[in-house]
Amino acid sequence: MASVSEAAAAAHAERPRDRLASTIDHTILSPGTVAINVQGAFIVDADPSNPPTPSDDGAQHDTDIRLPNHISVVSHVALDIGGSLAKLVYFSHEPDSKDPGGRLNFVKYETDQIDHCLDFIKKVQHDFEAQNGSRSGKMSIMATGGGAYKYYDEMRKVLGAEILREDEMDCLIMGLDFFITEIPREVFTYDDTDPMHFEEARADIYPYLLVNIGSGVSMVKVSGRREFERIGGTSLGGGTLWGLLSLLTGAQTFDDMLKMAEVGDNGAVDMLVGDIYGADYSKIGLKSSTIASSFGKVFKMKRQGETQAEDHGGLSHECREEDNDVSDSQAIFKPEDISRSLLYAVSNNIGQIAYLQSEKHNLEHIYFGGSFIRGHRQTIQTLSYAINFWSKGEKKAYFLRHEGYLGSVGAFLKRQPRNWGRRNSFEEYPVVRPTIQHREG
Repeated sequence: MASVSEAAAAAHAERPRDRLASTIDHTILSPGTVAINVQGAFIVDADPSNPPTPSDDGAQHDTDIRLPNHISVVSHVALDIGGSLAKLVYFSHEPDSKDPGGRLNFVKYETDQIDHCLDFIKKVQHDFEAQNGSRSGKMSIMATGGGAYKYYDEMRKVLGAEILREDEMDCLIMGLDFFITEIPREVFTYDDTDPMHFEEARADIYPYLLVNIGSGVSMVKVSGRREFERIGGTSLGGGTLWGLLSLLTGAQTFDDMLKMAEVGDNGAVDMLVGDIYGADYSKIGLKSSTIASSFGKVFKMKRQGETQAEDHGGLSHECREEDNDVSDSQAIFKPEDISRSLLYAVSNNIGQIAYLQSEKHNLEHIYFGGSFIRGHRQTIQTLSYAINFWSKGEKKAYFLRHEGYLGSVGAFLKRQPRNWGRRNSFEEYPVVRPTIQHREG
C-alpha cells in the first residue's frame, strides 16, 4: 500500500498536467490574459556568418527569445510606436518542430513605414488563426508610445482588431523589470577587457535609473514595482544624431550612420586634449585622446581649406554637384569622421547627464535602453566610459540585448495574470494561489 506521502506526491504530479490542459482550453475559448512560462527561457544567438538584414518591406528582425516550456495560446501582439521606430513583439509556436514551446519574436520598422508594419501584423494574425482555428477568435493589439494614439484609427481600420492602448512609461518599466529578472544573458556591462559581461538575472533590482534613449531621452527613477518618476531628460538624443548626420553626411539610414562612425576618426574633427597640451593632462586625469571640444577643429580647418581653395581658383559649382550637393566643409571633412564625432558628442552628453541624475538621486545602477543604442559597440563604450569616469568607478552602466523593445515587451506583458514569473516578479499578492504557481512552471 502506498504511503500518504507517496499518494500526495502522485496527486501532485498529476495536477499540473490537468491544469495545463485546462489552461490551454480556457485560453482558446477566452483569449486574454495568459501566464507566459519563462522557465528555461534563453536568447537565440544569431549566426555570425549570416547576420540579419532588412527585408524588402523594411522589417528588421532581432534575436528571438526561446520559451521552451510555454505551450499555451497567446492571442495578442504588442507594438510600441515611437517618433522614429515602431517595435513589434509577438509570440509564435514552432510549427515545424517536435519540441514544445515557442518564442518571442522581435521586429522593428521605421515609423515612416508604419503601413508595412501593419501589413506584417496582418500576416501574424493570419498565421495565428491558421494554427489555432476558429475557436481562437481575433488577435488583439497592445499598443504604446505616441503612435498608439496617432495611428489608432489606422490600426483599427487595417487590422480590424481590438486596440488596447497602454501608458508608455509604465510599459518601459515593466519591460525592463522583465528583462532584468527573468531572461538570462540579457543584461550586460561593458569593459575594454570584457566587452559583454553578462549579469545574472535577479529579483533585488530597486532602486535604479532608466535612461531611455529614443528620438529624445527620458531619465526615470524606479523605486519599486510600478513606482517610478521621470526625473529628467534631454532633447539631444537619437533623433538629433539622425537629423544632423542626414544633413552633414547624406546618409540615408541610421544604421548607415553607425557603420560610418565605426571607421571614422573623430580626431580629425574634434579638438582633443593632446591638441592643446601636446600630451596627457595627467594632473586632472585627462588623456591626450580626451575630447576637449566636439567639432572644435572644424572652424579653423574650414578657414584653412577655404583659403587654399581661393589660392587655387576655388571650387567649381559643377564639382559640388557631382559630389551630390555636398558642401565645401564636407569636401574637407570625411563623412565617417563627422559621424564618429557627433556620435561621441551625443553619447557623452547623455552619459554625463545620466551620471548627474544618478548622483542627485543616489542611484548606483544605471540601465540604458532605447533604439539609439542598437548594440553598437562605440555607443555602449562611450556611455559606459562616461559613467565610470564621472563616478570614479562607483556606479555601473548596464545595457540590454533587446534595449529597443522595453516598451513593446511591457505592453505585451500587460495581459499577464498577477504574481507570475519564476520570481513572482510582477504584482504582489498577499497570498500566492497554488493554481498560478503550477501554471508558472
